[in-house]
Amino acid sequence: MPLFWKPYKSDVTQFLDSLKQRDPQMEERQRQGRALLWDRQPQDAEAQRAVREGRVPQQPYVYQTKA
Repeated sequence: MPLFWKPYKSDVTQFLDSLKQRDPQMEERQRQGRALLWDRQPQDAEAQRAVREGRVPQQPYVYQTKA
């Protein structure tokens, strides 16, 4: 390892680091937004049962019309 070796940081990494320094709450807001889309919510058993009962079986060939 050279004497004056510095760890490399890409331009994108430097930009993201500076962005996080300017807005410290940004990461927390990102987590909250991600939780809205990806975290699982408690499931309603009654609603799931109604969906299962309301399913209509698919015909073997979906593009064939019934005669």
